[in-house]
Amino acid sequence: MAQRGATPFGGMAAVLVAVMLTLIALPATLRGDRAEASVAAPGGRVVLVGIPGLRWSDLDERRTPTLWRLTGEASAGALSVRTTRVNTCPTDGWLTVSAGQRARFANGDCALPPIPTTSGTSATAPGWVEIRQDNAGTNYEARTGLLGDTVHRSRGCTMAVGEGAVLGAADASGRVDVYAPSPDKVPPGGWSRCVLTTVELDDVHRAQITTGVDAAGAQIPVSRKNREAAATAADRQLAQVVAALPRGATLLVAGLSDSGSVPHLHVALAKGAGFGHGRLTSNATRQPGIVTLTDLTATALDVMGMAQPDDAVGSVWKTEPTKASAATTVHDLDDEDVAAQAIRRVQPAFFIVLFGGQLVLYGLATVALRRRWGDGDRVRGRILAATRTIALVGAAAPVASFLANLLPWWRSEHPLPALIGSVVLWIGVITVLALVGPWRRSLVGAGLVISGVTALVLGLDVMTGSALQLNALMGYTALVAGRFYGFGNQAFALFAVAALLTAAWAAERPLRAGRERTAVALVAAVAVAAVAIDGWPAWGSDFGGVIAMVPAFAVLGLLIAGRRVSPVRLGVFCAAGAVLVLGISFADSLRADPSHLGRFWDDLLNGEAWGIIARKAGAMLRSLGYWPFTVAVVAALCFLYYVLAQPLQWRAALLDRAYHHSRTLRPALLSALTLAIAGMLVNDSGVVIPAIAFSLAIPLTLAASVRAQELDEHGGDAGTSPPATPATPSAATGPGSPAPP
Repeated sequence: MAQRGATPFGGMAAVLVAVMLTLIALPATLRGDRAEASVAAPGGRVVLVGIPGLRWSDLDERRTPTLWRLTGEASAGALSVRTTRVNTCPTDGWLTVSAGQRARFANGDCALPPIPTTSGTSATAPGWVEIRQDNAGTNYEARTGLLGDTVHRSRGCTMAVGEGAVLGAADASGRVDVYAPSPDKVPPGGWSRCVLTTVELDDVHRAQITTGVDAAGAQIPVSRKNREAAATAADRQLAQVVAALPRGATLLVAGLSDSGSVPHLHVALAKGAGFGHGRLTSNATRQPGIVTLTDLTATALDVMGMAQPDDAVGSVWKTEPTKASAATTVHDLDDEDVAAQAIRRVQPAFFIVLFGGQLVLYGLATVALRRRWGDGDRVRGRILAATRTIALVGAAAPVASFLANLLPWWRSEHPLPALIGSVVLWIGVITVLALVGPWRRSLVGAGLVISGVTALVLGLDVMTGSALQLNALMGYTALVAGRFYGFGNQAFALFAVAALLTAAWAAERPLRAGRERTAVALVAAVAVAAVAIDGWPAWGSDFGGVIAMVPAFAVLGLLIAGRRVSPVRLGVFCAAGAVLVLGISFADSLRADPSHLGRFWDDLLNGEAWGIIARKAGAMLRSLGYWPFTVAVVAALCFLYYVLAQPLQWRAALLDRAYHHSRTLRPALLSALTLAIAGMLVNDSGVVIPAIAFSLAIPLTLAASVRAQELDEHGGDAGTSPPATPATPSAATGPGSPAPP
C-alpha cells in the first residue's frame, strides 16, 4: 500500500504549466511575429456597402440579380451584427464599423441616421461629440472615428455615400472628406477619389420603419411583398455601385444591422484581391461561413494596407474556397439563421424543463422512497428502478443537447420539432448505454458512462472546431456573438464537472484494490488532459475555466489520497490556476493571430485589462440579482457543502448509504462543489455555472444513491466491493480514506 504522502499531485501544477506553454509556444515560434503576418498589400481601395437589414432569405435570382451574381463569384458568409443591444440599429452598425468595437447610437430608437452638415464637398455628422462621449463611457469603451482617423493618418481620404455611411467613415471630428447623398449623385470621378468609400443603401430598413406602430405601440411587421420590393430596390442601387467601382477596388457588402426587434444573421460578401468564390471566416469565429461586424473594420484596414489599431477588436476576413453554386450558398447561409432562430425560441423552455423536471424528480423521489407501499419489496423495487432511470435521463439531457447537432435538424421543414426529436433520441441512446453494459450493476458504473460520454463529446468537439457548440441549446449562438469557438460558460461547467466525476469514478477500482498511487495518478492524468483541453487557445480557449479547474482537481486528488484540504493548500492551487492561465495568455500573445487570451495579456501590459475584469465582474454580480438573493445563494452553497461532507448530521441517509459503497463519491461531489463555487466567482455567467454543474452532478448522485439502496435491500455487491468504512469524519482515518476538508 502506498504512503499517504507519496502522490503525484505535488508537481501537477508544474506539469500543467510545462505542457501548456510547450504546446502554445511551439506554434508561436513557427508563425513568427504577429506584426509581420498581418500586413496586406499596400494601396488597395475599399468600397464598403452597408445594406441595413439585408438577410440571406431576401436574395432571389430574379428579384436581386446583382446580389445573386456576387454570391456566385465572391466570398460569402453569415454576418453576426450584435453590438451593445439585443437588436442592432443601422446607426449602431455604422458606428461599430467606425470604432472596430461594439458601439451604439445613444438615441436608441432605430430611427433614420441624422442628416449630415455639408461644407463644400465634405460633411460632418451632427452630435458627434456626444456620440463619442457616450461610447467611451460604455463597458466596451468604443472609439468612434477610429477607422476614419487611421485612414487620415495614412494620408488617405474618406468618402461617404448616404447619411448613415457618414457615421462609418467619419474621423474623430465626425468629418468625411467627400460626401454624396446617394449613389446616383456621386460626381464624375468621385468613386476613385478616396481609398475608403462607405455606401448606405437603406431601402430594406426604410421599408421596416415606414410600417408604423399599432394601437398598443408595437411595431407593425413589414409584409413579405414589401420586403421583397425593398430588397429589389437595394439591389438596383448596388448594381450602380458595382458598375462604378474603380479598377482593382475590393467590394465589401454587409447587411450591417437588424430590421425590427428580432435579431438575425445577415449578408456578408467580399469581392476583390484575395476574395474569390468561397465561404468567409475569420479568427474571431473560426467557423466556416460566419463572420462578425467588428471583423469588417479589420478587413477594410487590411485591404488598404493599414495597421489595425489595438482598439479595433475584429479579425480579418479569410476565404475558404468552395465550388457551391449561388443557390446552394444562399440556402446554406440562410440555414445558419434558421438554426439560430430555432435555438432562440426553444432555449428558455429547454432550461425550464431541465431544471424544473429535475426539481420535480427530487421531490417525487423523496416522497416515494419514504413511503411504505402495500405490496412491499416488489413495488419499492420498481420505484427505485424507475427513479434511477429517470435520474440518468436527466443527467443525459445536457450532452444530448449538443449531440443533437450531429443531425441536420435545421434543414427540416419544421426545425423546432426536429431539434426536440434529436435531443430526445440522444437522451434515449445515452441512457440505454448507461443501463445495458456490464457496468449496470456497479454503484457508479452508469454515472461513469454518462460523465465520460459528456467529457469526451465536449472535449473532442472543441478540439475539432466546436461544431456542436454553435447553435446548441446549452452552447452559444451567433445572434448573441459572445463566443464562436471553444468553451462557453455553460459548456465549460458541463465539461469540467464531467471530467471531475469521470476521474473520480474511474479511480474507484484501483482505490478499492489498495492502489492509492495508481488512483491518484489517474486523477492527475485526467486533470492535465482536461485543463489542457479547456485552456489551450486552439481548443477550449477558456480563461476563467483554468482558474476554477486547477483547485477543483487538486481537491479531488487530495481527498482520494486521504489528505486534508486546508485553506492554505486550496489557496496555493487557486494561485497556481491563475499563474497557469496568465502563462497561457503570455504564450498566446506571441502568436501571429492571438485569441482573446493573448489580447488580454496585451491589455494587461497596457493597463487596459482592468476594464475587462470590471465588466466581467459586474456581469457576475448582476447574475446574483439583488443582495438578499446573493445571501441566499451563498447560504445554499455552504449548506450543500456541509450536507455532502456530513450527510447523517443533515438526515441525508440515502447519500450516506452511497458513501458506504463508494470510496470516491464523496471526493467527487466535494470537488464538483469546489468547481461550482470557483467557477461562479471567476466567470461572468455567475450563478449559471453552479446551476449547470449541478444539473449533471445531482442526478448522477441520486442514481448512485438509489443504486446503493438497492444493494442494501437486495444483498450482494452487484459489481462493487463490500461496503467501505463509513465516510464520516470519525471513520475517515485509514490510508486512502477521504478525509474531511
